[in-house]
Amino acid sequence: MATSPSAPPDGGSRSPRLLLWVALVFLLVVAQTLLVVLTLRYEQGRAQDRTDDQAGAAQGEIRRRAQLVLQGLQGLQTRDGDSTAWPGLAEALLRSQREIARIERRDARLQITAAADSPFHPPLFQRMPRAEMGLEAEVACGIARRLATPAFSRSQFVPLSSGLGVEVVDVCVPVQQAGELVGFHVATLLLSQWLDEARGADTGRSHELSFVEGDGTRLARSGAVRGAGVYVAERVVDLPGSPLQLRVDAAERAPSLIPNLATALVLGLSIALFGVVLLLVRDGRRRAAAEEALAESLGFRKAMEDSLLTGLRARDRQGRIVYVNPAFCRMVGFSADELLRATLPPYWPPEHVADYQRRQAERQAAAVADEAPHQGYETVFMRQDGERFPVMIYEAPLVTGTGKQTGWMSAVLDLSSQRKVEDLSRQQQERLQATARLATVGEMASLLSHELNQPLSAIASYATGSLNLLHAPGLPGADPAAPDPELLPSLQHALERIAEQAERAGRVIKSVHDFVRRRHQAHEVIGADLLIESVLPLVRL
Repeated sequence: MATSPSAPPDGGSRSPRLLLWVALVFLLVVAQTLLVVLTLRYEQGRAQDRTDDQAGAAQGEIRRRAQLVLQGLQGLQTRDGDSTAWPGLAEALLRSQREIARIERRDARLQITAAADSPFHPPLFQRMPRAEMGLEAEVACGIARRLATPAFSRSQFVPLSSGLGVEVVDVCVPVQQAGELVGFHVATLLLSQWLDEARGADTGRSHELSFVEGDGTRLARSGAVRGAGVYVAERVVDLPGSPLQLRVDAAERAPSLIPNLATALVLGLSIALFGVVLLLVRDGRRRAAAEEALAESLGFRKAMEDSLLTGLRARDRQGRIVYVNPAFCRMVGFSADELLRATLPPYWPPEHVADYQRRQAERQAAAVADEAPHQGYETVFMRQDGERFPVMIYEAPLVTGTGKQTGWMSAVLDLSSQRKVEDLSRQQQERLQATARLATVGEMASLLSHELNQPLSAIASYATGSLNLLHAPGLPGADPAAPDPELLPSLQHALERIAEQAERAGRVIKSVHDFVRRRHQAHEVIGADLLIESVLPLVRL
């Protein structure tokens, strides 16, 4: 059953729908937030992995360069006895290993017997003599003497004549002949140059390499960029005697909300998806509002159609019924399904089917020619029990929004009650007319009775006197049985006139009586002369 449009909307159906949309938006926000967080963490992980890879590569390269230095120093031992060849060999080693700033040849008592400085670096011990800076080298040589293996010293700061200074380490390689220690080869390595030689081209542009102490104090650095301190990797370079701690610091900072193009595309698509969801939510709300308004409109229209007393009927272009309202069904006594399934309207009287089909064909042809009449017409329908009843039909073309006619819409009025009212009104009017005539004729009758009584009495008196004259004795000397020849025609003529006037008077009284008396007015065909003769006595009165 249709609901009234004034009824409040059902809020129970809106709440679950609103909760679903809120849950969907919340899930999308959570998903997009997780996507951004995971993307940032992924970028951070990749940056840290790159830093770790660079640290591992730099660690390996430092070890390799240290092995090359040791091999070069050990190569000097093969010709140790040849004092003239040692400077050339040392110079060749200094040129091939630029991280070596100075090579010294010492005897078993750690006394310097020969030394060579790198042509690529300024001399180290011009500002402070080597004797004052030789403690770390002596300690390393002591370890090398005891273990009979090369040993590295701890780092130390060497001031330069320019006012600056460098961090260096000494590596001491023992020199043995016939199993006896005869001296040492000591190489002083520049830590900054060592890092420069160890780093690759890509590492220098994106990472900063440095040697640090255990407390984080930086000893030397290398690289064209400064580390941001975000992605840091530390490695221990295990050197014999004194290990070094390598630190690799990436110049890359913490990733922003949009670290790269891929993330920007993902975020852009996510924002677009969120916008689409918002549009879907808006469209869904509009659709829900439109559906609710449509439902209310349909319910309101259905309620109006169900409450109408006028029958509504819709037919297609072929004349088949496609819609009827309850009032039309009650009017004809057939259900809606019976009317919609019927190929021929069951409310057409059988005796009028041919006429109705012809009239329908004519109206269809007139509609095609755009000449269909818009005024109503009266016809007769038949109820399911066979009762005929008059109806008035107002029919109009059924046109779609595009202007195409799809059929006809008819409003059908049952005239049975109207006809009964008209009959009752007509009967009452006749009664009123009879009453009025009765009152009028009553007054006329009082006058006529007075006016007619005297003539009638006179006529009767004259007739009696005439009859008496006819039967009276004749003149003296005449035959008493024979009437007077002169008086007989006059009396006969007078008597005829008396009888005629009496008959006319009687007809007048009878017509007045018939006019006053209520009876069925019978209609019959009469001649004009008889009509004039019947009303002439009244006119003459």
